[in-house]
Amino acid sequence: MTVVTRFAPSPTGRLHVGNIRTALHNWLLARRNAGKFLLRIDDTDAARSREEHVVAIRADLAWLGLHPDAEERQSARFAVYQSAMDRLIAAGRVYRCYETQAELDLRRKVLLSRGLPPIYDRAALALTEADHAARAAAGDAPHWRFLLDHDTPIAWDDAIRGAQHFDSRQMSDPVVRRADGSWLYMLPSVIDDIDMGVTDVLRGEDHVSNTATQVQMFTALGAPVPKFAHAALLTGAEGKLSKRLGALGMADLREAGIEPEAIVALLARLGTADPVDATLDAGQLAAAFDLSRFGRAPARFDDAELERISAGVIHRLAFARVADRLPAGMDQATWLAIRPNLTRVAEAADWWQVIKGPITAPDCDAETREFLTAAAALAATLDWAADPWTALTTALKETTGRKGKMLFMPLRQALTGLDHGPDMKALLPLIGRDEALARLQR
Repeated sequence: MTVVTRFAPSPTGRLHVGNIRTALHNWLLARRNAGKFLLRIDDTDAARSREEHVVAIRADLAWLGLHPDAEERQSARFAVYQSAMDRLIAAGRVYRCYETQAELDLRRKVLLSRGLPPIYDRAALALTEADHAARAAAGDAPHWRFLLDHDTPIAWDDAIRGAQHFDSRQMSDPVVRRADGSWLYMLPSVIDDIDMGVTDVLRGEDHVSNTATQVQMFTALGAPVPKFAHAALLTGAEGKLSKRLGALGMADLREAGIEPEAIVALLARLGTADPVDATLDAGQLAAAFDLSRFGRAPARFDDAELERISAGVIHRLAFARVADRLPAGMDQATWLAIRPNLTRVAEAADWWQVIKGPITAPDCDAETREFLTAAAALAATLDWAADPWTALTTALKETTGRKGKMLFMPLRQALTGLDHGPDMKALLPLIGRDEALARLQR
């Protein structure tokens, strides 16, 4: 059977690192098994869904290289949901209820005060057709609940959490449709998974109780239950999921200059027993993807680690990959020279300024000025087609007796205006003879 996974975001906001981790895991699982990865836009909530968020979701996935094999929109499938709902009504697996939220809250408080689980008491099952007719005549529209089967144990073998067991008698029959006719998440998701042939549902552990309910929905609709896996949720470096981390969207990371390969490398392995390896491409990560390697402990996301990984990715990026992001005129030789000193590709512009000038060199004392005057005189006699930096420093060492920092630092400061930076052996030819002489003479 072809493995089919799906990522089902609601377009009510931006994708954040937790969402992307789920999408990535589903993409990797599908690619690992030569299967299909589907994007399903869960836009049943018309009041909160925004088309600009749909566009952003597609753009974020494309930026990360997570291209879906197909896309569906829940808002285009209401007739499908109604058809399935009609089947469940005929089978007696959904029923009408009329309690208000205030009434339900009061019942829950009473049950809790008695030390009982705060589950729905199924009072609406006692209503007769005459009761429903009276409600309709009074203008009361029902909401609908799915009737859990209390005689059938709920169990599945979770690919990450292991054997899972739930007692349906300790669970409330979930509302699947509101009184205004709008759909809640649970039932449409199951209907979509059936119609789209989803074989594996991989999501966060906060959905475990939803899965317990949905297992029975699959059965009630006469469909096989897919494989389930629930990954531990992300936590921040401080030990809990902070609001900042929860709001860390892909747009924020792009704007901050984080490379998409770094995000993929980190999130693919976060929470597993495998080390994060930014040298692996997406195909290699997919080939090694194994749900049995995931632990049940919360997965710690450290944005400082992401920064380090991103810098490592940049240090290996070929010129062709970044040429359209570099300052006009910057060539491959310059990119290779400055690349080891970058943490963001955007920082290339700063080094381009150092190379092209003008720069501001720090003030120096009379002895240093004398040294730099000698350096300028020697530099004018060098063969700049060879290795001018080595030739210059070797000659200055012999004529002045300087070595180490006393030799190299004044030259670097005069030539770049900085105390640190790329290897001067590579940088000096890029600055060029005339500009280098002018800087030393100044």
